[in-house]
Amino acid sequence: MKNGIKVYCENSASYIEVQMGTTLLELTGCLELKHNYPILAAYVNNRIKELNYRVYTPISVRFIDISHPEGHRVYQRTVTFLLQRAMAALFPDNPFHIRHSVGSGIYCEAVGKSCFSESECIALEHAVKEVAAQNLPIQRKKEQTVDIVAKLEAAGYPDKATLLRSRPKLYNNIYYMGQSVGYFFGALAPTSGYVDNFAIIPYNEGFLVALPDRTNPLRLGRVPMADKMAGLFHQFHEWMDVVGVPTVGELNSRILQGDTSELIKIAEAVHSRQFSNIADKIYEANRERGAKVVLISGPSSSGKTTSAKRIGIQLRVLGLHPVLISLDDYFVNREDTPRDENGDYDYEALEALDLARLNDDLKQLIDGKSVEIPRYDFITGTRQWHEQPLKLDDRSVLIMEGIHALNPKLTPALEERLKFKIYLSCFTSVAMDNITRIHTTDNRLLRRITRDYRTRGNNAYDTIARWQSVRRGEEKHIFPYQENADIMVNTSLFYEIGVLRPIIEPILREIPDTVPEYGEAYRLLEFLDNFTPISTEEIPLDSVLREFVGGSSFKY
Repeated sequence: MKNGIKVYCENSASYIEVQMGTTLLELTGCLELKHNYPILAAYVNNRIKELNYRVYTPISVRFIDISHPEGHRVYQRTVTFLLQRAMAALFPDNPFHIRHSVGSGIYCEAVGKSCFSESECIALEHAVKEVAAQNLPIQRKKEQTVDIVAKLEAAGYPDKATLLRSRPKLYNNIYYMGQSVGYFFGALAPTSGYVDNFAIIPYNEGFLVALPDRTNPLRLGRVPMADKMAGLFHQFHEWMDVVGVPTVGELNSRILQGDTSELIKIAEAVHSRQFSNIADKIYEANRERGAKVVLISGPSSSGKTTSAKRIGIQLRVLGLHPVLISLDDYFVNREDTPRDENGDYDYEALEALDLARLNDDLKQLIDGKSVEIPRYDFITGTRQWHEQPLKLDDRSVLIMEGIHALNPKLTPALEERLKFKIYLSCFTSVAMDNITRIHTTDNRLLRRITRDYRTRGNNAYDTIARWQSVRRGEEKHIFPYQENADIMVNTSLFYEIGVLRPIIEPILREIPDTVPEYGEAYRLLEFLDNFTPISTEEIPLDSVLREFVGGSSFKY
């Protein structure tokens, strides 16, 4: 073939020769790939590309659909573009904001509207599906940033324009769908027709866009009961509006104006107030119902350890005697640890803990008896013992943190009145722009890569490779019990990604482009490029962020 290009397809483990300039979409037709769901995008040499991408050099390609984590994001972004168009037509005076995720869907609100009726949601869903039915091409074009800014402002998206101004580049990408323009962070589907499975229903003060479940895309994801979490999201969104940095563009602008020190102080003051309020509530529960055991749960890198220590300090201010115990010390010996479906030790299973010993120790401690507390040796995988036995006095409060802390099966021997349950989350209250939220999982992954590289000798490749397994464990063992909490806490700091950026960028660049994990590293680098860097100098020594970047006054 004249001007032929050799392409290796990882999905079929085969080579094919195509004409120079062939699009990935055309390539799928040549390969006759069999997928359970429509192909949405592809990794080209381990970098995510849209199906309109044209092949001019030999490549390795891996096609993905909605069942892939990035494929699901492609689907969501594309639905958002259609929703943006429909909202502008039906509610031109009510700009809409994507607030946060709910299950696999997204929760949205509109400025100037306190609620959406069922009929309004039906009309909106119909309008979005009409756009999908038109199968409009979605095109990405590179244009001068000054021209993109002007188009975004004219279309009513000043938040996106502010972001582009805060990170000056001569050229940027803009998306077109008919007469609609958009600016997105990541790949979109090639046409509007790729996203026809969704529903829009009234939800709280806005509406919920229910999207397909990634593990079973033929059905829409269920809507979980998350009233407490929704309330926490709402509280922080309102607070960010008051502070004046609801989006990354506005945050960057404040940093460039020299307001970094003030912003750090404000964010840290909010954390201090949170921990003080939690201690007050624990104190009240201790006095009113005899609560003696504080259970703290949260997903990976949500700051459980530092939060437990800071709550302990606030309890001391109130005259209580906090005693910290890690649930990890109750691991059974390694040879007794249950195994997962791959035959590996499953340390995240509830059965990996010695529940009988834990409950017996708790019962004796509550009864005022002296107990020898175990200490798990992670090197030998065996149980050791602390030198001094533990005994609680009248003012003692036991603090235990771990992924299973809110699971009722963990502490059946304890009366409910004795427990005070805390759930820690780490959702970034600042948004990229009004319709592009920052995934809480991205925030936590950045934290974990930074911490594990510094303290555990794990490179970014190792952390990214294990991340999906960690996420599955969270979905199974943590998230189902979050609403059991007496109180929820957001441990993220709206300035923190700017701090993480200069630390983590060289760590991510160590991943070679020869491995699939490079795709995630590259995506994170592109994401971090939107943030103005911040020094660690003014971060307080007791900040939750110090658990990850180092320099904490606490011992871990």
